[in-house]
Amino acid sequence: MKTICEQTGMEYVIIRPPLIYGPGVKANYQNLIQLVKRGIPIPLGSVSNKRSMLALDNLINFIILAVDDPRAANQTFLLSDGQDLSSAELVVKIARALHVVPRLWSIPICFLRMMGFAAGRRAVVHRLLGSLQVDSSKARKLLNWTPLIGVDEGISRAVAPMLTRSKRANDDKACS
Repeated sequence: MKTICEQTGMEYVIIRPPLIYGPGVKANYQNLIQLVKRGIPIPLGSVSNKRSMLALDNLINFIILAVDDPRAANQTFLLSDGQDLSSAELVVKIARALHVVPRLWSIPICFLRMMGFAAGRRAVVHRLLGSLQVDSSKARKLLNWTPLIGVDEGISRAVAPMLTRSKRANDDKACS
């Protein structure tokens, strides 16, 4: 795509985000939210990795900025909310947003890796235990971009639909 743009004189902007999260999130992030919501113990208490994330609101905000700002033309940007979290910290923040107690167990990382590999879940284990930090300083300096919302607000927005469903279910039970 970049080559085509360069050959035709078309401008491009490449955005390389880490994990994007927000309302309606799917896959492993949604699974983690469900585990926390159900109060299932999560064995990530000893994990001290660091992972960058990007709230959907922040991604949309950056896209709008990049479309309007000529300085973004033909640039590649790494983006993040600017607060990298360990998997354990993420569980605590999700629990706080869901108004539940986080149930974190501290299990040796080598044991978690062994169990994950034995279960054929090598990629999932790598994401949960490994670090992935991105430096979004180029977007901040070149375009004066700052994330619209912080991690706590982003997580609250991501779990809000689940809180609404729980409230509706409880209201339905009360009306029966």
